[in-house]
Amino acid sequence: MTEDTTGKRRLRSQDWFDNRDHVDMAAIYLERFMNYGITPEELRSGKPVIGIAQSGSDLTPCNRHHIDLARRVRDGIRDAGGIPIEFPTHPIFENCKRPTAALDRNLAYLGLVEILYGYPLDGVVLTTGCDKTTPSALMAASTVDIPAIVLSGGPMLDGWHEGELAGSGTVIWRSRRKLAAGAIDEEEFLEAAMDSAPSIGHCNTMGTASTMNALAEALGMSLTGCAAIPAAYRERGQMAYRTGRRAVELVLQDVRPSHILTREAFLNAVRVNSAIGGSTNAQPHLMAMARHAGVELKPEDWQVYGYDIPLLADVQPAGRFLGERFHRAGGVPAIMRELLDAGKLDGSCPTVTGRTVAENLDGREAVDREVIRPYDAPLKERAGFLVLRGNLFDFAIMKTSAISEEFHRRYLGTPGHEGVFEGRAVVFDGSEDYHRRINDPALGIDERTILVIRGAGPLGWPGSAEVVNMQPPDHLLKRGITSLPTIGDGRQSGTADSPSILNASPESAAGGGLAWLRTGDVIRIDLEGGRCDMLVEDAEIERRKADGIPPVPADATPWQRIYRRTVTQLSDGAVIEGAADFRGIARMPPRHNH
Repeated sequence: MTEDTTGKRRLRSQDWFDNRDHVDMAAIYLERFMNYGITPEELRSGKPVIGIAQSGSDLTPCNRHHIDLARRVRDGIRDAGGIPIEFPTHPIFENCKRPTAALDRNLAYLGLVEILYGYPLDGVVLTTGCDKTTPSALMAASTVDIPAIVLSGGPMLDGWHEGELAGSGTVIWRSRRKLAAGAIDEEEFLEAAMDSAPSIGHCNTMGTASTMNALAEALGMSLTGCAAIPAAYRERGQMAYRTGRRAVELVLQDVRPSHILTREAFLNAVRVNSAIGGSTNAQPHLMAMARHAGVELKPEDWQVYGYDIPLLADVQPAGRFLGERFHRAGGVPAIMRELLDAGKLDGSCPTVTGRTVAENLDGREAVDREVIRPYDAPLKERAGFLVLRGNLFDFAIMKTSAISEEFHRRYLGTPGHEGVFEGRAVVFDGSEDYHRRINDPALGIDERTILVIRGAGPLGWPGSAEVVNMQPPDHLLKRGITSLPTIGDGRQSGTADSPSILNASPESAAGGGLAWLRTGDVIRIDLEGGRCDMLVEDAEIERRKADGIPPVPADATPWQRIYRRTVTQLSDGAVIEGAADFRGIARMPPRHNH
């Protein structure tokens, strides 16, 4: 890359468009941009070229309004002296992609890395919303390490059904139980689900979408207050404009993800996740983001730094309210301000605003104490993830904010044995097996049964599926027993209110302990001791290994084969093995193409 004799820092895009050492190559790079009306003066001006990573499409309804928001991003980029270039990213739609959208997170990451590295972009606005669009974008930005900023799309307006709040996702899990118990019919089930989605935007509950966008803000990668603004509010377009302006400033100031995504920033995000009652999917996604940022985030950090944090956000599924009121109460900044004032947040961390976390939170106190509780009067004490291990797995988590009083009383409140439960396992190999047999009387499922699902991890599914939040058989639901202890090597929806033990690693398909569990075995869960074990002799476990790992479906696509051959376990973020070796690759420009 040649030096700029004007004294200004030479931008990356100038190596394409204003390369005096290779005028012939500059001509090739410039020529085709002319065919839709852009001028060579613009591209050769030395103004920052800002990519808009467009995640909105008809295949991604949760992010679709980014198609409109991008116009305001463009306005902000232009007004700040930059040149916007919009491009599509791989679609990821949690609700609809089969066999699971988790399969596509790493694929979207790969595609975005190649775009950010191989094209003449000086910075990028990452448009996010639906669950995995946020981690895939930040994973890629960390790998390439050009100036980047997150613009989330925001949640839908609050849903209402028959006079009650209807939270997206959460209303489906709750209505499933009512349907199985005979309390509603199929039409009523569908009505409740449709009523939970009243506008543009992603889930209005504190599911994975709201969680991951909140954590992007907690990490310092989006403007203060961005995450919780409902998609339909005018402030969302205003935030898009300001984000576009700030993207240009980040390039001029050379502020990159590596300056912001530190271990302290990730620990802040872990704490915020506990305080908002965030999704269990935050664990693999945050781990993946840390890996690609070159930050050591250990599995036990979730308990060491997050478990003692109280639940402050009274938002479904852990609470009562939805995203619209959460935003009006103060949103993510108000949560962070509570943590900061309690000494639980590192306020010195830098952010994309150009100010520290503490500076961003000045004057951002909560204005609705029914929705955002004070730190010393929380909805629940110690609301973070419990980290468990034992002979069934080396790592799994349990979302304690989802443990209801009834669940705690039935399973965890035995005098003298608080936090300890033993039950008989019923094992299912994949969700098809679960749906086919859950109501089989021969299984003898009662309120002391522990439901186990395996073959649901990154290798087994493939991709790791949201199937661990299994509901009890119909005969128990009709008796009012709405949840049983559940364990699995897959994930569960962030909108689910089930206190499952999940993300078990290593998974069954990798030879983890769940592979050797049998229906009828007794499992002992000790939450205080952080243990989960099958009470089976070691010799018997060794004998069972001769039976081999339970079979899983064959690869159905070329990507599934590549994914299975490269993916790590959920405890490590389910990343591509070796991909974290590539960091800061924008430092050296790619080779010319002719």
